[in-house]
Amino acid sequence: MKLHEYQSKALLAKKNLPVPKGVKIDSEKEVPQALKALNTTRGVVKAQAYTGGRGKAGGVKLFENETEAIAFTKAMVGMTLVTHQTGPQGVKVEHILIEGATDIVKEYYVAILIDRAAAAPVLMISPDGGMDIEAVAENTPERILKLILPIDQALDKDLCNKAADFLGLETALYDEFAFVIRGLYEVFTENDAMLLEINPLVLTGDHHLSIIDCKFDIDDNATYRQLESGGNPNAEKTKAEIEAAQWGMTYIALDGKIGCMVNGAGLAMATMDSIKHYGAEPANFLDVGGSANEEAVAKAFEIISSDPNVECILINIFGGIMKCDTIAKGIIAAVKTVGLKVPLVVRLEGTNVTLGQELIKESGLNIISANSLADGAKKSVALLKN
Repeated sequence: MKLHEYQSKALLAKKNLPVPKGVKIDSEKEVPQALKALNTTRGVVKAQAYTGGRGKAGGVKLFENETEAIAFTKAMVGMTLVTHQTGPQGVKVEHILIEGATDIVKEYYVAILIDRAAAAPVLMISPDGGMDIEAVAENTPERILKLILPIDQALDKDLCNKAADFLGLETALYDEFAFVIRGLYEVFTENDAMLLEINPLVLTGDHHLSIIDCKFDIDDNATYRQLESGGNPNAEKTKAEIEAAQWGMTYIALDGKIGCMVNGAGLAMATMDSIKHYGAEPANFLDVGGSANEEAVAKAFEIISSDPNVECILINIFGGIMKCDTIAKGIIAAVKTVGLKVPLVVRLEGTNVTLGQELIKESGLNIISANSLADGAKKSVALLKN
């Protein structure tokens, strides 16, 4: 679940962390009142979108007066922001964060994220803030320090000082920096975060630290207890992905032409590998899980069929908890409801497989049976070439 910058900074402000005062607005008509609340005529207008690289894409603009702030806001609201992270489709901007100007002397990078190899949170810092951390890692990896953080404990003084020293902070700022990263770690743990990225953390003209930007991602598994954060659990999800999730299924869109319905992540990978082996690419895969009922299977078929890139559908199910006859009934019901616009290949194996195959055969529908995964993939690819 992702949070916008203004939502992330609100969480940080609750810990008295140094974030600039800002106002979230949705229209250029709100600019005068926002500037009045901020008591400034100089500042920055920032598009609120779930992506990095907003500045380079025109989503961050410095203004010197109210007229500029209004013009920048009007241009941003409703725009499609295209960055290196969004792809060519971009994301639509609906909200704006307007903040007063900050006198920036130096920029730093600070992030807390989950290191799966270490099975622990890690603090990742660099004195090269304001840049893409990927570029820093590739070109000057020695400019990045990673420190494994203790779980369920406050960060000790030695760790904080080691991080401050790596950033090149003056000794007079060590205590202030320790307060910042300890507060960030509290926010990270209390909100079940996967990533809390501050880029940049800056040294200001009055010799203090300030959090200028914040990216915050919350673990999807904790969505049920973190909804008060205001985050969007469906951020970056397509309509098909959202609909599948509502039925307890997982849908992933890809770039090929063969739609895949499977049950289980392992079977999904094997099915897609087989399709590629025989010379084609999967258009998507939809994992119906191990306990889907007839109605869910029918919905899965409907979702896959709605993808305009699909020119053939391969259903590859191993019946265990979900029996093959249940799957067959769901497929038959879906075909009768949605219609069969592209070739359909079905491979069933497992519990009640014979009954499932008989139901499909007796349905009278134009469904092609396969007796193995390889056979199903081969037939699906061959149908594309016809």
